[in-house]
Amino acid sequence: MHAYIASRISLPSHSAQPGLPNVFDPAPLQPVSFFPAGAEIYAQGETAGALYQVEFGAVRIYRLLADGRRQISAFHLAGETFGFEADATHHFFAEAVNATAVRVLRLSGGADMSHQLLPLALKGLTRAQEHLLVLGRQNAIERVAAFLVDMAERQGGLRQVELPMSRMDIGDYLGLTIETVSRVFTRLKDKGVIRLINLRSIEIVKQEVLQTLGE
Repeated sequence: MHAYIASRISLPSHSAQPGLPNVFDPAPLQPVSFFPAGAEIYAQGETAGALYQVEFGAVRIYRLLADGRRQISAFHLAGETFGFEADATHHFFAEAVNATAVRVLRLSGGADMSHQLLPLALKGLTRAQEHLLVLGRQNAIERVAAFLVDMAERQGGLRQVELPMSRMDIGDYLGLTIETVSRVFTRLKDKGVIRLINLRSIEIVKQEVLQTLGE
């Protein structure tokens, strides 16, 4: 794991952050680990035993297929938690998409994992099921539209959506080629559904149209 550690940064304690069960030990406060773009946070096959919360930046979760292709199963943004496993081993790779800060959340001694971590497990299961529904769609426009709607909702429903991941990342997440993803973005722009602010940011111009395409 390649990271820069900074224990002197003053960030809010994760024990006070909403959405996290009190199963996590608030003291001592774990330092924040900084990962440059492309740095590995943990690898498939490594021992699990902690959860991770994104302080800023973004994380991609992926697995390498037998033919060498990469399948991204999830993206995690600031404030989101990842690393939950059903057993003691990581089954995917976790990697920083861009400059990212992550805090390790370690369990309190004697904590009842099966009960307190259930909400996190169910949330992860729901996201995985929604991802499968997106992958099951035949139309590339529907897949990209559903992805953009999801990203907007996870960023507070703002019209301007930040996309820290590359077009290749989006393709590996949606089961599309980078060329197809780029064509769909251009088509949505030409139809006036979105506006391409820059490579990593879009504005949703017609929210209802985008939602309809993604349903």
